[in-house]
Amino acid sequence: MLKNFLGSITRNATSLAGTALALASIILIVSLFFIQQMGFEGGPYLGILTFLILPMLAIVGLIMIPIGNLMWRRKVRKTPEGENVPALPVFDLNNEHTRKWTLIFVAITVVNVVILSGATYTGIHYMESTEFCGLACHSVMHPEHTAHALGPHSRVSCAGCHIGPGADWFVKSKLDGAWQLVSVNLGLYPKPIPTPLHDLRPARDTCEQCHWPTKFVGDRLKVIKHYRDDEANTELTTALLLKVGGVNLTESHGIHWHVDPEHEIRYRSDETREEIYEVEFTAADGTLKHYADRRAPEEGGMWRTMDCVDCHNRPAHNYQSPGNEVDRAIAQGLIDRSLPFVKRESMRVIQEQYPSHEDARAVMSAELTSFYAENYPDVASSQADAIGAAATALGDIYAANVFPGMEIWWDTYLNHIGHTQSAGCERCHTRRMRTEDREQIDSDCETCHVVLAEEEENPQILSVLSGE
Repeated sequence: MLKNFLGSITRNATSLAGTALALASIILIVSLFFIQQMGFEGGPYLGILTFLILPMLAIVGLIMIPIGNLMWRRKVRKTPEGENVPALPVFDLNNEHTRKWTLIFVAITVVNVVILSGATYTGIHYMESTEFCGLACHSVMHPEHTAHALGPHSRVSCAGCHIGPGADWFVKSKLDGAWQLVSVNLGLYPKPIPTPLHDLRPARDTCEQCHWPTKFVGDRLKVIKHYRDDEANTELTTALLLKVGGVNLTESHGIHWHVDPEHEIRYRSDETREEIYEVEFTAADGTLKHYADRRAPEEGGMWRTMDCVDCHNRPAHNYQSPGNEVDRAIAQGLIDRSLPFVKRESMRVIQEQYPSHEDARAVMSAELTSFYAENYPDVASSQADAIGAAATALGDIYAANVFPGMEIWWDTYLNHIGHTQSAGCERCHTRRMRTEDREQIDSDCETCHVVLAEEEENPQILSVLSGE
């Protein structure tokens, strides 16, 4: 019986090749699965091999076996001795030999289905992992993966925001991914990746699975440290009382008033959403107000209903500005503030364009070392380690925010939160945005925040708030 079974799957070259391919693939799937269960981390490519490529090869091999048998039977029928061979196989389950052969075939098929089903399920799950999305596409997604790992949503998977729950968006994402796979392998992707993503799932289906715009947050104190570019790197403090707000009882207040579900805000903008031409506000009672920028084009652009990502446009892939990054490094002690003019020199070297991260690190280290050797030789000798640490910190900052291979520079991806990197709030909150009756959208800064201290040395308000 075993001899006959082996003969049926190896009697011709096609079936033999299919058997070898399926058997080798299944053995490798099982082996690699157990290797990974033992703790071996092979990176994204091992997962692609184990759960995507090998299962497809196994399926191809299993399909080749019956195709080979059919080809063999056709060949037999063409010979004089094979004229009485039926066109289709006859299975007589009353025959003990046939029953045993059928049971073996069914048992092996069940085993194959179980293995391939498990591999397929794991493969689908793996395709939604951050590792697959961020590392499997080489340099294409490396900037996004780096920014995601350093951001507040680093423990949220890519699929959690880009796909969300439900089968419809899962299928849509995989169809889009088919073209993305082709574009990555053929080098057809743009540099840099254009934003915003116009086919991104609405925030109410993704962001609002964790964040509730109706929750009242109230006011939040934000303290920001800056440093002058003078010799002493003088520390300055800005303190803001952010009116985050939300829905309080029956009314909404503060910044999150914009996403109150009781009303709707729509706007017309260019494709980048940096230039907003018109705004429509529909109140809870149905009252409509239409604001327009008198300088805006009358036609063209895109209409969109406002949601979270119109302000939080970089929630998981936030690229910082060089000034903020250098200030943060000084505040955290990564760059020694006692080094004369370290803020000024850091800003000078970090804003240059370098062909690679390695070149950036080398040039910035050489530039800092040369500056102190020429202008402060005592500092260069006594604080050589601090200068080296500052150069390392600047290299890390550059590597986290600038990606020459994808043509991503400091000002490529602007953040709409506030109005420091881009126009941000002022895209709508401008005197030019008016109704026909010349009513303006409120452009008062205190709509969103109250400035308690602005770039002051040791502001008194912080002492008062801390009770000192």
